[in-house]
Amino acid sequence: GCGVTPSIVCSVEEVLDMGCVIAKEKVTSTFKIQNTSKLTLRYSIQLDSLSPARDKDRQRLPSFLTSSLQRTELVGTQNYNGLSVFSIFPTEGEIVAGKSQDFVVTFSPDHESLYYSDCLKVVLFGKEIAHVIHLKGAARDHPVFVEGGVPLDVPIESLAVTLPLSSQGAPKEELQEPVKSILLALEYMDGESSPVPAVTELRIGAIQTARFASKKHTEFAFHDLPLLQQKGFAVEPTQGRIEGGQVKRIRVSWVPPADFCDADPPLVTALLALKGDIKESYQILFMAKIVSA
Repeated sequence: GCGVTPSIVCSVEEVLDMGCVIAKEKVTSTFKIQNTSKLTLRYSIQLDSLSPARDKDRQRLPSFLTSSLQRTELVGTQNYNGLSVFSIFPTEGEIVAGKSQDFVVTFSPDHESLYYSDCLKVVLFGKEIAHVIHLKGAARDHPVFVEGGVPLDVPIESLAVTLPLSSQGAPKEELQEPVKSILLALEYMDGESSPVPAVTELRIGAIQTARFASKKHTEFAFHDLPLLQQKGFAVEPTQGRIEGGQVKRIRVSWVPPADFCDADPPLVTALLALKGDIKESYQILFMAKIVSA
């Protein structure tokens, strides 16, 4: 006889990011698996969110309550309606030697969250895990979203469905301009022969959707810029317009000013105002420090 090792090549290496969509809408993405071995492969696709052991795994303490600061949960937010937020087609079948198979992933969130995620496993012959893909996505009730920075919240939601602010008697003006916080941490490398600024970025995007087709664009603007410049921070661009389906990258850089003191690293706050179908404002925290090269 002849022993043959089954092998595949997948068009997605580790992460398939479905992006940000409007809650209660859906988006699809496609990846390809090629059979590079000499025999026909019988496969099945498994999601960790549908695993029989999931309830047992959820009894453990989440990582943000333990010593680990890394977000290791591959199964994140799920739909309130009980249906899987990610679905795959086809889920099983065979791939002939030398041929390939296309797989369609559908992301259909039913409420707003930044932490939809799941783990997809390609299993051969019912026992060998040949490939693993981390699925992730986000959903917003409104088209505008802001990404980047260091997370300041926890990635696991409460099981309770919280009421919107309007149902809790919140003033109308407060409802129009909720303030969210984003932390930008920059590290300037000291001791290099040709020093370069510490750089990070924010991403401001507008989801293209028929539900908000009447609002053609979104405007953004940073405030409190003189204080940022005084502390050595630079933001480019500081204002602009975003059309539906676009993502604007905001470059943030830092160079230590002449009066910089290691014992008192800067922490500066600025306001990012967004004006689209609603008005929103984000509190951006700029933090920087010098590290040795």
